Amino acid sequence: MSLLQLAVILTNVLSESLMMLRAIAPDLWVAEQPLKYFGLEVGTRMTVIRLNQDRLVIIAPIQLQDEMIEQLNQLGNVSDIVAPNLYHYLFLNQCKQKYPDAAVWATSGLREKCPDLLIDKILSDHAIQSFNGLEAAEIAGFNTLDIKGYAPLNEWVFFHAKSCTLIITDLAFHFDRQSSRSAQLISKVWGGYQQLRPSLLEKIATRDKEQVRQSLQPIFAWDFERVIMAHGSIIEQDGKRQFQLGYEWFLDA
Repeated sequence: MSLLQLAVILTNVLSESLMMLRAIAPDLWVAEQPLKYFGLEVGTRMTVIRLNQDRLVIIAPIQLQDEMIEQLNQLGNVSDIVAPNLYHYLFLNQCKQKYPDAAVWATSGLREKCPDLLIDKILSDHAIQSFNGLEAAEIAGFNTLDIKGYAPLNEWVFFHAKSCTLIITDLAFHFDRQSSRSAQLISKVWGGYQQLRPSLLEKIATRDKEQVRQSLQPIFAWDFERVIMAHGSIIEQDGKRQFQLGYEWFLDA
């Protein structure tokens, strides 16, 4: 066997292992897969939470492989699939097709943006009461920069009190030595390397920072230690302080 063949095999094994569920805390799991954005390998992560009666909630689903589906089925019953913002929906329909009885929840505006998505319900303050064991808040006024210019994110964030975990998607990033070289490089250029915060692009695109500041108040009231985000390394300790510091920078005009 050549070194090239061995490298290919090892790469495939690594990719498969990334796309398996791994336990983070009691009733809390994550799974990752590679993902490029603007040509940068930023990876992406989904979160799975088990609520009462073995009810599983999937936040920001990634591509589901057969092995992962077997894992999920052993953990409980997938009852809810969440598209938490206007960007994390690529694998929403596939997840719904695998779990047709699950309710697909989406942030406001996603149904209009992507009419072909199999959306059942729209997230709202009232609807969040359906997730017994999770608290949630919507962040208003937060924009990102894409190929069309400034665009709203409409992101919902979640708090799992049992594990003291804040679950966000694109509200902040945390690229470090575990990230791809391209993600490390760009985060160093933007000044966010090894820091939990939005990127410079979001800071430029977000004009109404007072609206963001008001939306963040429920989050700052939560008692969380861990932060799980879609892109970057999970923060296991001191997450609340790091999140607050990141947003002090972001909200500074």
